[in-house]
Amino acid sequence: MTNFFSRIFDSTKRAFPKAGKTTWWLLKIIIPISLLVSILQYTGIINLMANYLTPLFSVIGLPGESAIVFISSLFLSLYAPIAIMATLQLEMREITILALMCLITHNMFVETAIQQKTGSSYMIMFLLRVVMSFVGAALLNWLLPTDLGKSVVNETAVVYTNAGEMLLHWMKGAGGLALKITLIITGLMILQNILRDFKILDFLSASFAPLMKIFGLSERSSFMWFVAQILGLTYGAAVMIEEVDNNEISREEANLLNYHIAINHSMLEDTLLFVAIGVPALWIMTPRIVLAFLVVWLVRYIYQVKSRKSAKNITHNLPI
Repeated sequence: MTNFFSRIFDSTKRAFPKAGKTTWWLLKIIIPISLLVSILQYTGIINLMANYLTPLFSVIGLPGESAIVFISSLFLSLYAPIAIMATLQLEMREITILALMCLITHNMFVETAIQQKTGSSYMIMFLLRVVMSFVGAALLNWLLPTDLGKSVVNETAVVYTNAGEMLLHWMKGAGGLALKITLIITGLMILQNILRDFKILDFLSASFAPLMKIFGLSERSSFMWFVAQILGLTYGAAVMIEEVDNNEISREEANLLNYHIAINHSMLEDTLLFVAIGVPALWIMTPRIVLAFLVVWLVRYIYQVKSRKSAKNITHNLPI
């Protein structure tokens, strides 16, 4: 028993330096972005940006004003676009399409930076999520029934009387977010160390291995996939970065995983946020799973074609 608690203590102690480093790295990205978005909203620049996207959104069955929801999702977590949706007069069919788009593209600047740190191209991941959000929206616009009902939420948009009020609101939100991120990441790092020390990670990897094979991913990526599905990319960042840094998974395997979780992550919490406002779960879960599956296998095929070409070129250039 003494040995058990000693191992728990050691796992906990080793987690703090890494958790602090990752938390500081995340906050350096998140806090400035949240301030920038508050300023853009206050000055009306986001509304102006949304106006230019109106023609594009009409093609996928959405009214022009819904573009502001999409733009907000690029910068922020899902709570912001959901709050904005509540202020618009949208049908449930339109909310469902928007929900799918936001589930793929939310918090892009932060999450794409995380994916870059685990071995992927920032630009490729960013463009992939934007393109797949519109592909998914077009698919839903084609498949969804005409009448899914009306929104179950209706709120009034927050209007600031002056810049000081806006900044005060931002500081309160940023402080709470910083505390939340610090606590969650520290807890995750402790949990990861304990799971690894007691060989539970090996069990989890083996349990999810068949599913990874179906998705076209390596068995070693199963724990990172699990973390991304339960906690998302932001809160799972510490675990994912350490797995790559410690060579528990190669950068090539992590890159392939990133193609999947760029489109399909946080299936639990994020999905439930929209289910809580009446969005049918299957309509926002199934397209993400299918699109992620197709993208990974397409990328694998492209890799194989390139590999064959490289091998062929090497053989062709060998001296006879």
